[in-house]
Amino acid sequence: MENSLSISIKLPVSIQRAWQSIQEWESQSDWMLATQVWVTSDIREGVGTEIEAFTGLFPKAKKIGILDLMRVTKWNPPYSCEVIHTGKVIKGSGLFRLEKVSEEETLFYWSEIVIAPRALFYLIAPGLYIGVRISLMRLARALAYPDRSGE
Repeated sequence: MENSLSISIKLPVSIQRAWQSIQEWESQSDWMLATQVWVTSDIREGVGTEIEAFTGLFPKAKKIGILDLMRVTKWNPPYSCEVIHTGKVIKGSGLFRLEKVSEEETLFYWSEIVIAPRALFYLIAPGLYIGVRISLMRLARALAYPDRSGE
């Protein structure tokens, strides 16, 4: 059964800067809560790029958590990227879309379609929503205060 989740946030940077920050896959590890991200394909951008994201305890060591395998299926810089989740546990699709608000502000939409039994989705959805929300707020803060990113 398909279940959806979506979140949006304003980022305090231009659409080009927002795109650059989001599509630098490994740097997502800096702002995604308890997550480490790797590019596993020979290509690093565009359709066909393959990414792994491990979320859980000790994410760099891939211990106690969930491994999310993704492949980029649509690529439209600096506006949108779609992925398909191809792992054993996480199935579905994801989308991020950027919309220019002004020269220095961008609206970031994040959405996921998770294929899972409805009861299981309702069980995990609150934690998923909170985790993504915190992650996006961390991204916005890192973009607003880039000199403080090491804190």
